[in-house]
Amino acid sequence: MTIDPLAEIVTLLRPSASFSKLVEYAGRWRIRRDVEGKPVYFAVLEGECRVVNAGQASTVVRAGDFVLLPATGDRAIDGIESMDPPPDGAAMSPTEIGEGRFRIGQADQPINLRMQVGICSFASPDAALLVSLLPAMVVARGEPRLATLMDLVGDETRKARPGRELVLERLLEVLLIEALRCGSGPAAMPSVARGLSDDRLVAALRAIHARPAHPWTVTDLAAEAAMSRSAFFARFTRTVGIPPIEYLLTWRMALAKRLLRTRGLAIGQVAAEVGYGSASTFSTAFTRHVGMPPVRYARVPETA
Repeated sequence: MTIDPLAEIVTLLRPSASFSKLVEYAGRWRIRRDVEGKPVYFAVLEGECRVVNAGQASTVVRAGDFVLLPATGDRAIDGIESMDPPPDGAAMSPTEIGEGRFRIGQADQPINLRMQVGICSFASPDAALLVSLLPAMVVARGEPRLATLMDLVGDETRKARPGRELVLERLLEVLLIEALRCGSGPAAMPSVARGLSDDRLVAALRAIHARPAHPWTVTDLAAEAAMSRSAFFARFTRTVGIPPIEYLLTWRMALAKRLLRTRGLAIGQVAAEVGYGSASTFSTAFTRHVGMPPVRYARVPETA
């Protein structure tokens, strides 16, 4: 069975929907990123706007575009604004105008943008670690499947049907995977999704996920990609955003955290599952990467 790294990462994130709403924007406006820092996704139904990130060129999105912002904290974008925004420092809050409908901007100005906006959360205690493997922003253009998936998520969010939470989780998994693979072209931000669209790097990424306990070296992974060591290292780092061994370590730590939470294994068993020859070596690496020893991590409630 072929391992799908993207599906593994999204499934481990355990996404759930907070809400979905239709937002209309009028006149000159600017809104900052959700203060709670939750992942955001939206489909542009009509008009255009700028997605702004400090220190970087803004990205213009238009009708038919789908945007996914999975990153939080320092990697999150600053916000979005109209093509002719108000003076610096001026930001606006949404006003509810109906069930599931909100308006931003001046009430006496014509609407220049309509978007279906969704807010989600990741239930995994390892979310920050896993999101670090994804791009801070994904823009997919001209993908009607994404709009259809958003409609399904929005409809399920508003109804109290049996099995609602499970259906939402599965719909969001499909939505996130579809967005990541649609927005992973050559111009996309570095990420594992972009690496999986590279016909050379995909072999190395799948090898890491298929055998995380293998004592991989850069040379081994370069051989999987049928490339020289130096060319592979440069291409992997440029495309995925981090060096290959750092990616391997990040994935091993994500797996270790899941094993410590869910399987009740001894530290030595977890160490062997993720490629460490001894419990002490694993404990040192885990403590350095996670900030606490594995024994302590296993005892901390998942909601802490």
